[in-house]
Amino acid sequence: MADCVRFVHRGQVVTLSDVPPTRTVLDYLREDRGQRGTKEGCNEGDCGACTIVLGTRDGVLGMAEAENIRYRAVNACILFVTALDGKELVTVEDLAGPDGSLHPIQQALVDHHGSQCGFCTPGIVMSLFALYHGEAAPDRSRIDSALAGNLCRCTGYRPIVEAARAMGRAPDAHTAGMMETLALLRSIDRTDTLTHAGGKVFAPATTEQLAALVLAHPGATLVAGGTDVGLWVTKQFRDLGTIIHIGGIRDLARITDADGVITIGAAATVTDAAEILAPLYPDLGELFRRYGSEQVRNSATLGGNIANGSPIGDSMPALIALGARLVLRRGEIVRDMPLEDFFLAYRQTALQPGEFVAAIRVPEPAAGQVFACYKISKRFDQDISAVMAGFSLTLADGIVTEARLAFGGMAGTPKRAAAAEAALIGRPFDDAAARDAAATLAQDFQPLTDMRASADYRLITAGNLILKWRMEQALPTTATRVPAFARAIGGGA
Repeated sequence: MADCVRFVHRGQVVTLSDVPPTRTVLDYLREDRGQRGTKEGCNEGDCGACTIVLGTRDGVLGMAEAENIRYRAVNACILFVTALDGKELVTVEDLAGPDGSLHPIQQALVDHHGSQCGFCTPGIVMSLFALYHGEAAPDRSRIDSALAGNLCRCTGYRPIVEAARAMGRAPDAHTAGMMETLALLRSIDRTDTLTHAGGKVFAPATTEQLAALVLAHPGATLVAGGTDVGLWVTKQFRDLGTIIHIGGIRDLARITDADGVITIGAAATVTDAAEILAPLYPDLGELFRRYGSEQVRNSATLGGNIANGSPIGDSMPALIALGARLVLRRGEIVRDMPLEDFFLAYRQTALQPGEFVAAIRVPEPAAGQVFACYKISKRFDQDISAVMAGFSLTLADGIVTEARLAFGGMAGTPKRAAAAEAALIGRPFDDAAARDAAATLAQDFQPLTDMRASADYRLITAGNLILKWRMEQALPTTATRVPAFARAIGGGA
């Protein structure tokens, strides 16, 4: 076992020992390194002022000529230092040339007056740096998506977008030094388990090592991207006890497509999962776009979203509607279960002591299948849902042979609407069937009232979503479908 966190920064390998178990990268940069360009705003992954970029080896690993570095923006405020292990760290202080010349992104922001008070600017620069290295010619929609996780109170975004359009794609120092950086990343590649903070933090390199660790420490907190767990520390000041960091397990992040099933490793990020699932299920792709900012999606995992058992996790209703299944592992024992059976009660799951979520299996679209999902929230971007719905029907000769209607925010767990499903089966999916299904939701749910919506609002809205879905299905095939996410509480189409 190793006891040091190792990562690449400014062309050198940095080695950290005795790292506190929940030390965030933001605090490390500002307090330990004195690099204060990375700002603390919300300290919960919402505002983007703390945005940094992580570089990881990509392509055909082990073949120098086929490898490159993938740069992705993440929030430093909820990312623990352990997550840096094996990666390259890039901050806003690292972009200027040796002679002080500005990076093309920085120069474009100057030229287009894209900064006023300047507090948010470093995070915006880093989000655009990741875009600069990721896409050759992003359009306005892609630029907006890349900047959705960066909040600015001054400029109104127009000059920032203009700067993004004008930043060019001339090779920068990071491109020129990629081979040297790759060599450094290979030199710190880990095949053993990292153990530090006095044995309170473990970072296994393989799923086999993870299985043994979870058996030995059944009460440990598993952390992947930290987009949920990070807030337990920064907002609730919780002591997490023993931590097992799974973000560096490559085989647990693997996504495969075989025999009509997409198998998504529990450590695969939402960004990676969306690249595979969005072309198959466009509504699911739109949901992932609203799931969180790009910084959040680059860290968050589907496995984590499911395993924490939240009743308002956005991915679960959609995946339940699609008939997703979970692969659970305890030591060498592997079992498989429908996703809807995983949630037992509020924040309670079917995981046994020493067991963890290993993968999510999502079937590819079947003949006659119709799918949609709907997120109802007060904001379009980065907001917790009042109601989340996932709907799937299988039709044969116009008759519903299978119905899967799942909701989040309506009960203590993500849950299927059994009575509503029964009202649809064996009938054409027409207006009468949709009205009957909507009317039965009161048998399936007794929603709560909270700060996001009242119980009556939730029940009425859930029924109206079924009617909306029916109306959309009745549209001519040449009609443009209203986006499933156009409506928000208090307004929208």
